[in-house]
Amino acid sequence: MVQLGFHTDAFNSSYWNFSQCLEWAHRNNLRFIECGSIDGVSWIHGLGYQPHIALWEDPLALRKKMESLNIEFSQIDAAFPLSVPEGATLGVEYVLHTMRWAKLVGCEYIDTTDDRHRPEGATDREVMDHLRRIYRQLVKAAEFYGITINIEPHGYYTTKPEFMAEMLGFCDSPFLCMNMDTGNTFIAGQDPVDFAAQFRHRISHVHIKDVSESLAASSRGDLTGIAVSHCAIGDGVNADNIRRVVAMLRVGGFNGVFSLECEGAGGPMIERSLNWVRTTLC
Repeated sequence: MVQLGFHTDAFNSSYWNFSQCLEWAHRNNLRFIECGSIDGVSWIHGLGYQPHIALWEDPLALRKKMESLNIEFSQIDAAFPLSVPEGATLGVEYVLHTMRWAKLVGCEYIDTTDDRHRPEGATDREVMDHLRRIYRQLVKAAEFYGITINIEPHGYYTTKPEFMAEMLGFCDSPFLCMNMDTGNTFIAGQDPVDFAAQFRHRISHVHIKDVSESLAASSRGDLTGIAVSHCAIGDGVNADNIRRVVAMLRVGGFNGVFSLECEGAGGPMIERSLNWVRTTLC
């Protein structure tokens, strides 16, 4: 059975808050929701114009509210670019703080990634050694908390299969997995189907993201990731890849969540995307 959810990034441009996203999920009969975490105070979030959660919010109170709506987190996004030098300090603390909050709210997956660029002055080997130290520290904590750390293809290293393979080998642990992203792998110049096939046994969560024809023509191979699909899912040049990735994972027994990442436009665009996914893939 395909399990569907969505990332609240869909409503960044609409300046919704997280409660509005919960209401939208409830109206559209979606059980799973994904959002980013804010480790501190943000004025735009504090004023109610950002659809993510802050770690100062009470996770038990939110868990109770979500349970009343029959909604739960599929994943919490803690995607600080860990490949930059600050990844070893700010990034590690950000992920660890998110992990502790996730445990209390009942979420079992946290998303992580790298930066779009190789850090200036560093070699690939130096950066991979830097990332190895970080992920070994994170996974040690993740095993204690029972939280899976996902690596998402989104940056310079994670969208290259050879580096992703090395990163997933940093630790021999079931708590280090991959968050497949159909849009990021495509815009980075990879074949999403081949990418998913190579790592299919390590995929625990999936971002469903299409790419418009115009964006693909202008930026494929130059970008390593996009925040959301800026066309309705199913209307872009990545639609067939999405079909094939979902079919392959289903045949392979994937039991996670397919999380839609699409511009919401206040609802209509992501609702159109949701209808396509339900009609085509479910």
